Amino acid sequence: MIKIDIKETRIRALEVTDAADYRAFRLRALRENASAFTSSFEEENLKPMSATLARLATSEYEKLWGGFVGAQIVGMVGMSAETRLKNRHKAALVSMYVAPEYSGQGIGQALVKTVVLQAELSALARLLLTVTSSNHKALALYEKCGFKAFGTELDAIRINGQSFDKIHMSLDLSK
Repeated sequence: MIKIDIKETRIRALEVTDAADYRAFRLRALRENASAFTSSFEEENLKPMSATLARLATSEYEKLWGGFVGAQIVGMVGMSAETRLKNRHKAALVSMYVAPEYSGQGIGQALVKTVVLQAELSALARLLLTVTSSNHKALALYEKCGFKAFGTELDAIRINGQSFDKIHMSLDLSK
């Protein structure tokens, strides 16, 4: 583990100029922690850089942030807002990952709080997420940030024939 002073960490919106670093970091996350993501390294690695550029392009419905120590990206998170009229009151926290060597130092909590703040600023009423049931550290982080479990999807993803369940969580922002 690399010890840092949390004051050395900067959370900021990712931009198109971050594409190469973001892509490399995302692929690392998918490769090293496959069960935490619905996306797979194998599929994402085949996508061209233009797909990453499109993902980072400014959108009112999709936002991505990075946690940085100096110029190095050490964490990421996203928010995907619903676009359909009946669902526009909610969004999903997605693509959460902190490099293991920076784990346990408050970066994950800062990333989650960034999404919660953006959701509140966007006047959303609810923030949703899913977390792999065996990912106890992530589950504890989300609970610490106020998310509540409301169900479990059995056999949500499979990796090399192994089944993983996903816990669905919600944060009520209307209070």
